[in-house]
Amino acid sequence: MAAKSEPIISVVPNDEGKEKFKKSENAAFYRRQIQGPNLEYRLLLDSLVLTEKGARFELLEDGTKTRLLLSLTPCKSDTVRIVIDEIRPIKTRYRVPDVLTGEPPSEQLRVESKTKDSVTLSWSSGRHQVRMWHFPFRLEVLCDQEVIVTFNSKDKLWFESLQNKPSKLEDDKNSLWRETFRNFEDIKANGPSSLGADFCLHGFQHVYGLPQHANRLRLRDTSDGEPYRLYNLDVFAADLYCRLGLYGSVPLIVAHKPDRTVGVFWLNSSDTFINIRYSPSDPRDGETPPVKRRRLRPQTDVHWLSESGVIDCTILLGPAPRQLFRQYAELTGYQAMPPLFSLGYHQCRWNYNDEADVKAVDAGFDRHEIPYDVIWLDIEHTDGKRYFTWDPALFPKPAALQQHLEKKKRKMVVISDPHIKVDPDWPLYREARDGGHFVKDREGQIFRGTCWPGESSYLDFSCPETRAWYSRCYSFDKYKGSTASLFVWNDMNEPSVFNGPEQTMPKDAVHHGGWEHRELHNLYGFYQHMATADGLMSRSGGSERPFVLTRSFFAGSQRLGAIWTGDNVATWEYLKISLPMVLTLSLTGIAFCGADVGGFVKDPDPELLVRWYQAGALQPFFRGHSANDTKRREPWLFGEEVTAAIRTAIQQRYCLLPFWYTLFHFAHTAGLPPVRPLWVEFPRDESTFTEDNQYMIGGALLACPVTEQGAQTVKVLLPGSDEIWYDISSAKTYKGGKSLSLPVNLDTVPVFQRGGSVVCRSTGSGTCTADYQKLSLDVTVALNSQASADGELYLDDGHSFQYRDKKAFSLRRFSMASGRLLCRSASEEGRFDCDTVVQSVSIMGVKSKPTTVNVHVPGAKSVSASFEFLEACSKLKLNNLNVRATMDWDIQIN
Repeated sequence: MAAKSEPIISVVPNDEGKEKFKKSENAAFYRRQIQGPNLEYRLLLDSLVLTEKGARFELLEDGTKTRLLLSLTPCKSDTVRIVIDEIRPIKTRYRVPDVLTGEPPSEQLRVESKTKDSVTLSWSSGRHQVRMWHFPFRLEVLCDQEVIVTFNSKDKLWFESLQNKPSKLEDDKNSLWRETFRNFEDIKANGPSSLGADFCLHGFQHVYGLPQHANRLRLRDTSDGEPYRLYNLDVFAADLYCRLGLYGSVPLIVAHKPDRTVGVFWLNSSDTFINIRYSPSDPRDGETPPVKRRRLRPQTDVHWLSESGVIDCTILLGPAPRQLFRQYAELTGYQAMPPLFSLGYHQCRWNYNDEADVKAVDAGFDRHEIPYDVIWLDIEHTDGKRYFTWDPALFPKPAALQQHLEKKKRKMVVISDPHIKVDPDWPLYREARDGGHFVKDREGQIFRGTCWPGESSYLDFSCPETRAWYSRCYSFDKYKGSTASLFVWNDMNEPSVFNGPEQTMPKDAVHHGGWEHRELHNLYGFYQHMATADGLMSRSGGSERPFVLTRSFFAGSQRLGAIWTGDNVATWEYLKISLPMVLTLSLTGIAFCGADVGGFVKDPDPELLVRWYQAGALQPFFRGHSANDTKRREPWLFGEEVTAAIRTAIQQRYCLLPFWYTLFHFAHTAGLPPVRPLWVEFPRDESTFTEDNQYMIGGALLACPVTEQGAQTVKVLLPGSDEIWYDISSAKTYKGGKSLSLPVNLDTVPVFQRGGSVVCRSTGSGTCTADYQKLSLDVTVALNSQASADGELYLDDGHSFQYRDKKAFSLRRFSMASGRLLCRSASEEGRFDCDTVVQSVSIMGVKSKPTTVNVHVPGAKSVSASFEFLEACSKLKLNNLNVRATMDWDIQIN
């Protein structure tokens, strides 16, 4: 939630009409770098030192006499890390901790060639090289003798040295040492400390990434407008297609062309702007003839500008999308394996009124036969906005309420924000104050700002001791009224400060170790997320997987849980923008993500609500949520037609849970996002490079949610001229490499299964994931042009870490070729048995009716299977198989 209809504190009257949030022109460090002059660094070739982790050079800027140290580290995963720092700073500059999961195994460099102007270093087999130019300084990364990326190609390298504080600051409010925005003053402890660098991505004209922005999938050229900004802010109902930073930041650019995918990861947690320039110019309205554009080799120039820290960037060399995903996951961590229940449907509102209201909503889902797993409580469940408490009148028996839900195998999620009400009579406040767990202001006093409880102090999650203390707050003996079925939602953790600059904490506030807030602002929510996840794990003795949703995030947040796209609006435009927002998050490691179904603010009409449920059911995180001033919108409040359509969308999500869970296994182990832009699966098909209205779920399903009001037809691009696609509702077959116009009504959700894939679904119905876990499976085989297909199924207990600690999991592979379907183990180390059975198999693309179908289980006689052949849609259905999913078997079709 953001500061909404009744902000607790208003901005001073003479600021009325001014922008609440900074634009680039308001940031002094951005102005200094853009206005220049460009600084020309020379690389001192004779300063080269080869180390076991790479190489070091010195850089010298002639005019300012600034000397910098450049460290170059090539890694075994085909990445190259570049770190630039002052050689002798007056104090240590901030380096982002805790985001990288460790030092990746490095490669030793060797000198390949050397001239008076350059030195070329290579590693591994010599396929990768780095060529360093003396003056003007350039760093080129080559693969197979081709320059892929150039660092400092436009002389944008910028590095402001720290300075000692003068005895008296200048009176000029816009000096280098102090800066004002609206009525807020920011005093810099060590003067200007900004840095910047540019990268040329050769041959690329499609770049993606940089969440979070309410924008299209492909990043736009910024030469005629604002740069993209990464600065975590509480932006309520953000303007669409705006480059203002929202709630979270991942400083990763992913560039793609038909034969290569590369990435640039800029590890910096301070205020950051990014300019993007496409050459030839970004095509608009046909102003540059396509033929002329093709004659020029395209390139993309990316210019990063950050307020503080050091230059720490990693170039990910791919070359394929899947390899890049793994390279990034090796750096910042793999997606946490979620508990199965969290992939079901979540019902949330600000706020459910009391215990009776919660029970009534819970009963409503059962009465209308709509499955769901989790009901959520917002800030009003607390005693006066004191987190870890319960309102004694509205929620007098919280543990009993959770137990009521747990009997049905359902869970509860409650909110826990980072601000703590200033209340000396509250033991938790006193404990935090006396333990030194609050952020300080620049004078060394506990910082106070305004948020939901009124005057508040903010926990300093950057401090390991504070995180440990906060984690202990979730223990059952400290968090009275909590049970093992209670999970957590971190909100307002940008952090949101209603009376602060840009509605967040002043940059000169002071954290653990004396670091200013400006250095680590974008890490604040990441650290609360970390402490909360640790708390939920600790309360179970490390045996149970946590579930924690966070609004603010950074690179690495995928290791900790889920995120959502924030305070959206009940409009068709917001529904439509949710698709590229989720795809962008998925490309940058944040795989467990989704948008509030229905829109958080305003009231959706029934058609919009249905379409949003249909779209939300096809996103990784699936939650309906609404603000306190909206009309109630439980799925059964809009008439039976709407209820039926929503029920169908939610039930179809639950039927696909085995598929979703398998996709999360691959996110957790290989870095593959469950939802993917089309170009990830079809990297050479340029028609997919700008497509963000449809996407792939895994490699098997193509989803095209309806996002236009009153739509009667939907245009669907089916990629791949050699592909076959099957409409999952009709089993109708389509050839790839073309677009089709598909008629739709309110019940239509265009989803196609790719030929050559296998998808497992639950058959039957239930009330929550625990019910669906017990259901039998239908295996849907979609044959390709070679009449073959394959796919996987992942199984474990759905809630514990035994899959990790005791290898208690089963990964099965289904493969079909030459009329024979095999079920075999896909992992040698997994050992998990369960009662899950495959009851039926549906095979799409069968040319003729078979004469016999035989099922063979090792150690038993073959038995014939009952089947039916639907000639109109070339579909064969095998019934009553009753073969165990965790055992080997095969089916022969003759």
